[in-house]
Amino acid sequence: MLVVRADSPWKTYAEFIAYAKANPSRVTFGSSGNYGTMHVPMEQLKAATSSFMLHVPYTGAGPALLGLLSGQIEAVASGPASVAGQIKAGKLRALAHWGEGRLALLPDVPSFKELGVPISYSQWSGIFVPAGTPPDVVAKLREAARAATRDERTIQIMTTAGTSFQHQDAPEFDRFVKEDANTMLKVVQQIGRVN
Repeated sequence: MLVVRADSPWKTYAEFIAYAKANPSRVTFGSSGNYGTMHVPMEQLKAATSSFMLHVPYTGAGPALLGLLSGQIEAVASGPASVAGQIKAGKLRALAHWGEGRLALLPDVPSFKELGVPISYSQWSGIFVPAGTPPDVVAKLREAARAATRDERTIQIMTTAGTSFQHQDAPEFDRFVKEDANTMLKVVQQIGRVN
């Protein structure tokens, strides 16, 4: 999610990006460090909108969020679960998110795609096994993963935490991982070397 302080002048993504484009380098965003999960999505946004915002790397996600809350920086890209409490407490405002559709935790926040910005980013996880793992073991793990994503308790816990998830079996997941790697490679090449 793209978040700003609740007392910032930007009530919407359109206001935020209009200001950023009209004032190159004036908007600062924090991250958990170079090339990390808070940095890369903002670089995607910059490239997609031909804007320039100044990156301020912190030593982790917690310090970056504290930097935002204390006014050291103007924005961060963070997972919904990390910022939902501060949003609900009225300290932060979510302007958009990098996912698909609307999020159950914060249904009023549009996706970038919905806003006409063709970017997406996700922090994904999957189950991997060493090459040569016996096929019966692989089959059991695949079935366990499928069952977990259909389990009502799992669904409740994950959505309450602000995490959306889906099950992809091996062929679909393999394609997803390869496509994501290609997308991330392009973004990292755009960023270039960071000293």
